[in-house]
Amino acid sequence: MMQTRDRVRKTADGIAYGLGWFSIGLGLAEILTPRLLGRKLGLEGQETLIRAYGAREIGAGLGLLTARRRAPWLWGRVAGDAVDLATLGYGLMNARSRRQSENLRMALVAVAGITLLDVACAQTLSAIRPKPSLRMRQMLSRYRRRSGFPRMPDVMRGVARDLEVPRDMRVPELMRPQASP
Repeated sequence: MMQTRDRVRKTADGIAYGLGWFSIGLGLAEILTPRLLGRKLGLEGQETLIRAYGAREIGAGLGLLTARRRAPWLWGRVAGDAVDLATLGYGLMNARSRRQSENLRMALVAVAGITLLDVACAQTLSAIRPKPSLRMRQMLSRYRRRSGFPRMPDVMRGVARDLEVPRDMRVPELMRPQASP
């Protein structure tokens, strides 16, 4: 059971790592060639948007490559994929030529496939919690039986009953409620 779980986690982690490099490559393409992509997909005049999508992809890719926990970065990719699908759908509705329409359909299929991979990988890594390090387990075991109270609650109950509030912490005389005559 444990070996299977570790193998599944390792596989999903490897896929996430590959998706990180894919994100960086796609992001660079979007940043470096926004005019070409805009023309091929019928999104002329949207170069700034395409560059922004590229920056998002590079950020997600760097997160996937450097983070210890990759699941949140994968969920970020899923959200980005949803935005990409919506943008491509908008482009498909406004395609000016048959060629643009075909390009958009191919792009939609490709993004949908990557989205499925992102979702599957994100779900897998979200379901499998990473094993805590030895140091973390030792630290947790030292505090397992502590309640946070200096003494047992029964012993502390009523200790502050005779506490007199210091003068500088009292409500000023003028601000106290007045008794009605």
